[in-house]
Amino acid sequence: MEIAAVVERVGAIASVRADSSAGVDLIESGLVAVREVQAWCDAQHAGLVEQLGRVDSFPEQRIAKASKKSLGQAAKTTERSKTLTKTPELADALGDGAITADHIDAVTRASKKLNATKRGELLDRANALVDVARAGTVDEFTRRLDLEVNRLQDDDGLDRLDRQRRNVRARSWVDTDGMWNLSAKFDPVTGIKIAARIDAMIQAMFGETVPDTCPDDPIEKQRYLAAHATARLLLDEALHNTADNGAESADTASPTPPPARPRPGKPEYVVVIDADAPDRTGPVAEFSIPVEIPARVLATLAGDADVHAVVVRNGIVLYAPGELNLGRTTRLANRAQRRALRGLYRHCAIPGCTVAYDRCKLHHVIWWRNQGRTDLDNLLPVCSVHHTKIHNDGWHIELGPHRQLTLTRPDGSVHTTAPPGRRTAA
Repeated sequence: MEIAAVVERVGAIASVRADSSAGVDLIESGLVAVREVQAWCDAQHAGLVEQLGRVDSFPEQRIAKASKKSLGQAAKTTERSKTLTKTPELADALGDGAITADHIDAVTRASKKLNATKRGELLDRANALVDVARAGTVDEFTRRLDLEVNRLQDDDGLDRLDRQRRNVRARSWVDTDGMWNLSAKFDPVTGIKIAARIDAMIQAMFGETVPDTCPDDPIEKQRYLAAHATARLLLDEALHNTADNGAESADTASPTPPPARPRPGKPEYVVVIDADAPDRTGPVAEFSIPVEIPARVLATLAGDADVHAVVVRNGIVLYAPGELNLGRTTRLANRAQRRALRGLYRHCAIPGCTVAYDRCKLHHVIWWRNQGRTDLDNLLPVCSVHHTKIHNDGWHIELGPHRQLTLTRPDGSVHTTAPPGRRTAA
């Protein structure tokens, strides 16, 4: 993108910002212009970083100082620059504003999953995927890169799993507010087992009610409950021993009385079979957390896991286990309905939203208070932001026979999507 084009887009952004009566479409065009200018700036930044690397053996220090970023962020920009040098087609697309720096970072992350030889092959393939990057979101591009990584891995990802297991870490610290913080990372096999235990403990502690101190925001609520459930798991033996010897002390008290010891909690994964997908992709196994498990390891998990198969085609769930239509018997969707819709959606159903499916709530298309039913064909995964817009800001949605979504905004603009699908962009 030439300098004149950059200046033109900056002017367009300023014009939209100055227009207090700008409609949704005009504001959206401004956002596109911002993305294009940002991409151009990121391309120039990467070029300067590459120049600096030729004359300075440790450029990160200077990059951090000039950019007012951390050394870690500076190292990330250095990696981005190296990736762009090896992928000229993607570099050109970034400079044109057609893709974002996040697309480049996705290539960097994907390349780290492979050895040096295979990494070069992936970078060549990434160059050939420039049209995918131009047309798709970062998430879509990342999924396509993951497919390429899987094709290049002769070991079915076992080397990566071994590396992940070596990189298991945990740390703790006290922040300025006096709160004790815990941060940890685990390999995906361990992660899904821990997540299952936490989920089981949440159900045991808060299945009937939640404490008054629990936040209203659904995401913060889950974090709050997960924190207390994790504490209970970590302190489980000590707490039960205390309970055996007398009342629990006030300084270790949970927001609810100690529950009965819950079942350990079995890992759960959903095997999604998309009848529209190319044969080469095969079934997709997904867990309650977005992790990847080597195919050969999945077999070892099956004996100690809850496995659920969901078959989908062209926006329709052909098969899913459990009760999928609850009618007016209950307002809240059950786990079977959430599993079924996982087969169709990776994210919030609102066009352009990338909030992960597991962070969404299931919204009644025909509202519950308007006699809507808690049936599968009346439920839609929506993030908390868009759920508020639907209920409070006049957004209206309709679903077609194959879950085509029609979104009408208060300004009269209408957006229509195709049936949801899980196929990777080609």
